[in-house]
Amino acid sequence: MKSDIHPQYFPNAVISCACGKSLTIGSTIENISIEICSACHPFYTGKQKLVDTAGRMERFAKRSAKKTDTASARLGKRVKKARAAAKKKVEK
Repeated sequence: MKSDIHPQYFPNAVISCACGKSLTIGSTIENISIEICSACHPFYTGKQKLVDTAGRMERFAKRSAKKTDTASARLGKRVKKARAAAKKKVEK
């Protein structure tokens, strides 16, 4: 086995969560920060957290309304052909 190629191992590495809980494990990284752990995760706690990142539903509703407005403003091929034919008759 080659020497001096393996990362340094920390037997007392600390993982700290945003909720305040900390765990001690063995790792190659000495301090690890995480956002969510088993103590605060909704699946394990049974508490539902509602996370609406930057108005997702409002953006979706706006895009949806925009598509329906665009679709209603468009004319079908038959209407366009009929108008073009009527325009040609007027010109003759």
